[in-house]
Amino acid sequence: MKYYAVIDTNVLIAALLTKNSDAATLRVLHAVLDGSITPLYHEDILSEYDEVLHRKKFHLKEETIQIILAAIKQYGLEVYPQPTGEILPDMDDLIFYEVAMEKRSDDAWLVTGNQIHYPPRSFIVTPAEMLEIMENGKK
Repeated sequence: MKYYAVIDTNVLIAALLTKNSDAATLRVLHAVLDGSITPLYHEDILSEYDEVLHRKKFHLKEETIQIILAAIKQYGLEVYPQPTGEILPDMDDLIFYEVAMEKRSDDAWLVTGNQIHYPPRSFIVTPAEMLEIMENGKK
């Protein structure tokens, strides 16, 4: 079964920084890399990934950053969302929400470690919840 998901930046950071090989965030990233999850993106999302992954405090290697960005572009689907009019606590998160909303007809998910940054919606899930959805074959 194919799953479409917008991956919030915090999930990527957590996946790349974890020392736990079974962490839900890392398993979601692996699902993107193995094709189980088709990442949905927009140029603004890629820009945020690039900016945040390059922050010195994370000490990520340039090669790692480029592999992640290239994989998202290669395996992902670029989405051009319509404005939703939604007001979020951090309006920088709006593009993630709107991309997921644009592909809801394809059962798209928004995977985030910060659900409080978004309105309560059934398609906004944690990495662990996304894995459970995939394990149960839910759409």
